[in-house]
Amino acid sequence: MANALVREAAQSHATASRRGLLERLFALAFEGLVYPQIWEDPAVDLEALELAPGSRMIAIASGGCNVLSYLAASPARVIAVDLNPAHLALLRLKLAALRTLEAGEFRQLFADAANAANVALYDGRLAPVLDPATRRYWEGRTLSGRRRISWFARGFYRRGLLGRFIAAGHLAARLHGVDCREILDARDLAEQRRWFDSRLAPLFDKPWLRAALRMPIAYFGLGIPPAQCETMLAEGGREPAHLVRARLERLACGFPLAENYFARQAFGRAYGPGALPPYLEPGLFSTLSARAGRIESCHENMTARLAREPAASLDAYVLLDAQDWMNERQLTALWAQIDRTATRGARVIFRTAGEASPLPARLPPGLLVSWTRDADRSGILHERDRSAIYGGFHLYRRSAR
Repeated sequence: MANALVREAAQSHATASRRGLLERLFALAFEGLVYPQIWEDPAVDLEALELAPGSRMIAIASGGCNVLSYLAASPARVIAVDLNPAHLALLRLKLAALRTLEAGEFRQLFADAANAANVALYDGRLAPVLDPATRRYWEGRTLSGRRRISWFARGFYRRGLLGRFIAAGHLAARLHGVDCREILDARDLAEQRRWFDSRLAPLFDKPWLRAALRMPIAYFGLGIPPAQCETMLAEGGREPAHLVRARLERLACGFPLAENYFARQAFGRAYGPGALPPYLEPGLFSTLSARAGRIESCHENMTARLAREPAASLDAYVLLDAQDWMNERQLTALWAQIDRTATRGARVIFRTAGEASPLPARLPPGLLVSWTRDADRSGILHERDRSAIYGGFHLYRRSAR
């Protein structure tokens, strides 16, 4: 089932073609854990969505950092869908932990995520309350022979496709004498800038790195499929390294490290004392624990899930960057269901590898007639997005029917 869902989303070309082969390789890579932490900023999402208490929403779950953070706004229901069962296993582990653990234990498990006591915490407190599929995932063995739950004893955020990609980046930098953790000593934005310009930026002049960044497979570790990679590389022109350098520069220099947990994970491989995803902020634990039952997790694509919802029943949609994966048929089917299920004034947010929204050029005329992209607000929120890796943030509002 997982294979079929991912292949349907990622593959649009014949396997025998070069593009089809890349899509097949990406689908295989995407079957395991990709994102131990998602790379969209939930604080920006909440600003854009302006959720009223009692709202009903649907979101792509990824690792669950986003949907848990949305609970702070007190929606009545959050439908969390994902194609990847590993991501749903992570979300369900978090939900079980919210219901079962104390605040300090929850923080130890997901904020520190590198404590030997976490395995005993799982075995004694969490395993008995998990559904069978989630328990099978965390107790399944990796190639090393260890259970997956042992990742939380040895550095969970270093795991998955993204964790290995970041590790490879650190290794490449070290081979040229650069320790990426050096930036954590910066005391302000000016020092962050000096470190980036003097230490990291020169690496992008290396011929081997420029050559590597021209290959779509180099981006699989970021969870970027060939279709999305094409869009991103087209924006980079003849030298994709320039685009990657610019995105990394924004991550390193755009926000103070003390408040940017994305940069802390990218450069330091761990959260800082005050740099945490919203769902891990200490003051929110009791609120999120009380509201955990409002999240429904589904192993399904969003279009199919929306088809089962009543008309005019949802107030908000969070699509992450999934539309960059889609062909015109898939995109049209998705927006037909969004248009059918949206309430008056509903909001849709998503991110793109490139700057422009794909919707005007790729949807049939008339499907967006009730929707308006808030260009000014989208631009402002893009600048506030601490993850800093996307080319565009897009907020669409539904007008009166």
